[in-house]
Amino acid sequence: MWLVQSGRYLFGTAARIVTRGDHFVRNHCNGRVAPNWIIQPNSALFKIPPSNGMWHPKTSQSLQAEAFSLSVAYSAGWPTLLKCQCFSSESQAEENSLVTPMMKHLMMKIKSTGPITVAEYMQEVLTNPVMGYYMHHDMLGEKGDFVTSPEISQIFGELIGVWFVSEWIASGKPEKFQLVELGPGRGTLTEDILRVFSQLSSVLSKCDISVHLVEVSPKLSEIQASILTKEKTELSENHSAYMQGITKTGLPVFWYRDLNDVPVGNSFYLAHEFFDALPIHKFQKTQKGWREILVDIDPHAPERLRFVLAPSATPTGKAFIHDKESRDHVEVCPEAGIIMQKLALNIEKNGGAALIIDYGHDGTKTDTFRGFRRHKLHEVLISPGTADLTADVDFSYLRRMTQGRVATLGPIKQQEFLKNMGIDFRLQVLLKNVSDAVTRGQLLQSYEMLMDLDKMGGRFHFFAVLRQCRFAASDQRTTQNSSTTVAGFDELLLK
Repeated sequence: MWLVQSGRYLFGTAARIVTRGDHFVRNHCNGRVAPNWIIQPNSALFKIPPSNGMWHPKTSQSLQAEAFSLSVAYSAGWPTLLKCQCFSSESQAEENSLVTPMMKHLMMKIKSTGPITVAEYMQEVLTNPVMGYYMHHDMLGEKGDFVTSPEISQIFGELIGVWFVSEWIASGKPEKFQLVELGPGRGTLTEDILRVFSQLSSVLSKCDISVHLVEVSPKLSEIQASILTKEKTELSENHSAYMQGITKTGLPVFWYRDLNDVPVGNSFYLAHEFFDALPIHKFQKTQKGWREILVDIDPHAPERLRFVLAPSATPTGKAFIHDKESRDHVEVCPEAGIIMQKLALNIEKNGGAALIIDYGHDGTKTDTFRGFRRHKLHEVLISPGTADLTADVDFSYLRRMTQGRVATLGPIKQQEFLKNMGIDFRLQVLLKNVSDAVTRGQLLQSYEMLMDLDKMGGRFHFFAVLRQCRFAASDQRTTQNSSTTVAGFDELLLK
């Protein structure tokens, strides 16, 4: 999901990850199945953009489509956005023409109610209980559609675990806290964090810790349970959680379908590649003002979908686009705003912190909506339900949605955060414990993938949410153990 740096309209640069020999190798040093990745420019699809800023496919005839033009044509009463289909190769043409069950469902919906918002399209495609992409797919790893930092190296998760311990110490070592992860993926990141908690048991010995995972996918929750627990128990509808267990390190763990079901209390929240998958509304500035981009059936190809412009302003646009907006294309995620308000309120009242890790921007980018399938870019309106959909996170919007209840730090690049957390030192420790050249090479490749500014080191950003009193030395709630230094954003400090 991290592969694309968004440009002015669609994509400023594009890259794809391929595996050497299309296989994974086990990193014996860390016990992780780690990919042996290299990165290649996606030269088959893109070239340097012309002066008008628009992206055009290269010579392949099958890719010669209009590049998401901002020009407006009118057909059947709806302004139609000309769109590009340059995310699919010629070899995929036949497969991409498949009318999926989700496509049939969406067409019936549109025929009944009219064009739908991009947010509604994303929500149906990703989380529909019957046909949703996230509900029945294991989308991570070699056989999935994307790979994440925790799947590459254990070092990533270990440093996140150290960050939470550092914040627990800086907040005065409260006697109890809960680790809450939103969208835990396969559970790999949680597993690495809990291993750090276990290794620092002498520091955390007097602290009561519980683990709470917010996961809507039955498929992924089963995978998480198999990784994190020896056994788990399904719970009845009378419980706020739908599953519980004991982690391999002895901590209670609970699964929830909604953040609202998680108990309030001193909480350390983690959201790694979570906000990018939340449904977005898309808006285009026109001569008549802001208009929302909708999804409709293409009248010239009844088995295909297209983007259209709403004929008039929508309530969502009026509510979320401010008067001083200078961009001509804006993506807004109301659900992200609601979640941020909940996190900020609980942190303000009950203590804790939140660490958000995602690709995104600070209110500068425009059109970032894209799809991924089998580690390649995939056109978002083709074969819905078979690919992941994502958009860059607007960290400036997340900051505004905290409404001043809490302090925020970042976003800063992943490279800077991990370096501040001591990744170089941790790498040297691991290398000293490894003698064979193959494993050493794997460690170095993993490090490069995490840290290189042209790879994950520059694509991903870290954003922290903290109590205001962390930065107010005179605040009566601040204890003698409190520190204004925040690990990762400043030099790592453990007391």
